[in-house]
Amino acid sequence: MKKIIIAIDGFSSCGKSTMAKSLARNIGYLYFDSGAMYRAVALYCLRNNLIEGDKIDTVKLREQMDNIKITFEADPATKNSVTLLNGVNVEHEIRSLEVSRMVSQVAALDFVRSEMVEQQRNMGKQKGIVMDGRDIGTTVFPDAELKIFVTASAEVRAQRRYDELKARGDNPDYNEILENVQLRDHIDQTREVSPLKKADDALLLDNSNMTREEQEQWLKEQFIAHTR
Repeated sequence: MKKIIIAIDGFSSCGKSTMAKSLARNIGYLYFDSGAMYRAVALYCLRNNLIEGDKIDTVKLREQMDNIKITFEADPATKNSVTLLNGVNVEHEIRSLEVSRMVSQVAALDFVRSEMVEQQRNMGKQKGIVMDGRDIGTTVFPDAELKIFVTASAEVRAQRRYDELKARGDNPDYNEILENVQLRDHIDQTREVSPLKKADDALLLDNSNMTREEQEQWLKEQFIAHTR
């Protein structure tokens, strides 16, 4: 069976990472979370005082981009991919609401996207990968053999994010999360560099009312169809 690149794009909190991880694990592919890479950059900015209020010090960030290396490794216990920022596991920290508040602004910066896209393309040279994000099928891997665009209503996505944070022991506010989801949608779709949009040859998956099992079955069927 030939190895391919699977590109999964879509809106925030659609469960792209969960389905991509599961698919990669089930078919024996490597998984890379491109969204986590931008979250890691946002975390770097927060940790290094490059953000004041809602403003990013783009001059200093540009100067420090060479200091930001994002990699992935398998968690020994779960076998799931985790995100490393300069060699340190930051998988938990990058999922905070504080990072979520800034990540779309960080990802909209052309010099950040250029560096992350280069790192992502290097990861995909061997094929046999699943990568999810906002512009994987349109910018990073426009020739990917299987492209999927995932969507769901903003309210459904906000509830999923709320449940995720609640399960982690946080005390989230649903309305604040919904506002963040809507703001990120606007920023992602209107940014000048690689805006979020469905590739012409991508398959549309609206998972608003789908169970995880139904998603996994649908993904498996698409994978089989594209690797015959």
